[in-house]
Amino acid sequence: MTEDVRNLSRRAFLRNSAVAGAAVGMSGIYKPALAQSTLPDVQSVLDRISVKEYVRKDYQTLYKMTGEPLWDPAKDWIRNVDWETVRAEQAGKTVRFAVGAADQESAASGLKPFEELSGIKVELVPIPDDSFYDKAIAEFISGNASFDALQFFSPWLGDFAAPGFLAKLDDFVEKWKLPLDDFYDTYRLNYGYFGDKGLYGIPFDCDVQMVHLRKSLVEKVLGGPIDLSKSIPTYDELIRVTGELNKAGGGVSGIGMLGARGFWATYTWEHIAAQCGLELFDENFNPILNSDAGLKGIEIMLALSKNAIEGVSGAGWGENRAAWLGGQVAANISWQDSGTQAMRPDQSQIVGDFVTIYEPRVAGGRFAPPNIAGSTSCVAASSQNPEGAFLMLAFLTTSSIMAMNEANANGVAPGYKSVLSNPRLREVSQPAKVWADSLEHAWCAPRIPGMFEMEQTLGNEINRALVGQITGKEALANGNAAWQKIMKKNGFFSDRPPLQYASVKPGLYVGAGKALPF
Repeated sequence: MTEDVRNLSRRAFLRNSAVAGAAVGMSGIYKPALAQSTLPDVQSVLDRISVKEYVRKDYQTLYKMTGEPLWDPAKDWIRNVDWETVRAEQAGKTVRFAVGAADQESAASGLKPFEELSGIKVELVPIPDDSFYDKAIAEFISGNASFDALQFFSPWLGDFAAPGFLAKLDDFVEKWKLPLDDFYDTYRLNYGYFGDKGLYGIPFDCDVQMVHLRKSLVEKVLGGPIDLSKSIPTYDELIRVTGELNKAGGGVSGIGMLGARGFWATYTWEHIAAQCGLELFDENFNPILNSDAGLKGIEIMLALSKNAIEGVSGAGWGENRAAWLGGQVAANISWQDSGTQAMRPDQSQIVGDFVTIYEPRVAGGRFAPPNIAGSTSCVAASSQNPEGAFLMLAFLTTSSIMAMNEANANGVAPGYKSVLSNPRLREVSQPAKVWADSLEHAWCAPRIPGMFEMEQTLGNEINRALVGQITGKEALANGNAAWQKIMKKNGFFSDRPPLQYASVKPGLYVGAGKALPF
């Protein structure tokens, strides 16, 4: 795999994951599960999956956390599932869980409470982070994968689901009453369902990209306080303001954004072009990247790049994060955690001097905050214990654990309505209100076979435009031709395509007909 793929995981970058977060509060508390008769009282285990035990002590002190839930217990799956029935059916069984090798130790600690609640023994199958996709594909093809469950980058969902490598989860969801309705539609439809073929994943790291501003710098240009929706209402205004900021000097550039080769550059273009009304495909699944909306999006991106930090054409997530949290840019286009992490003194040099705003609009376009990247949790079709694997993944993605990941600012984002609407969670996550409002209007690329390769290829062309080798129009034309070839290779434009466009369309833009939140 390419260097881009090796660097795609923000959790790997931070050496954090949901289970890594669990290790912060639970390591050393739990002992491995044994037979059903020796398992501890369920409530005593659940009581320790709490803010006081899970969230970092310094963050609890900083934000004066009382220990009250950052989630709705009535929606939290682990507090409502019948663990005694789980134990009766699963105690003594095993689940093999594929994890990135760097997270093996923290995963082991974080899964101990699940073992005690369920009686299931979890065996970790470490896979090197830089070869996870290739290794998983090879094992799937062998027909005898060494794992029952895995969590992976959500754009790979189509690659794994289309050949039949993943187990359908619909029956397990119904049996164990997983609260799918608590997920925002964009995550449920794109990280869970494979078109109309069924549910194959439980959303895990639920991202959206947003625009962040340094208050002290931007307010000087604006001449007053920042209004979340009115101060930078359009991308034209963002270009103007960041141009002014770029002239100010002092070692601070006007804007940071992702421009590196591969999917990084594609994500920035998709982010902006979505506001222009971008559709990636027509009704017959033909790519239409060089539509009017696509061309307008790349024009805006290239205009912003003139105000961007030096080296923007090589900026992936790690470089962008460092520049933003280090105070080197006055505005930033990145994920929501650029707002949460900027609050944390141990991670940020701009604490108290930033704000996350509503997405700027484009004349003739729409309000379409982009759900880009993220990850999902799936069960292998060859699993020896698919139900146990499902239960483990439901535990790891439950709303309480995901809420406390957000409180720990570890980059693993909750996709639950009941979490992002919680007033206590909003006190420790600055973007949460705007983030929640935005998700009701989210735009997303479909999780179809070949999607990751397509976004990689397009990003290489957009990067060439950023460095002046070709025009933006040429970049999109080149990308369009490459997408057609990749899609044909994956069975599209044939008598038996893997999906029909109509089956994915409902998840691509969920804001149609909805009133704006501002």
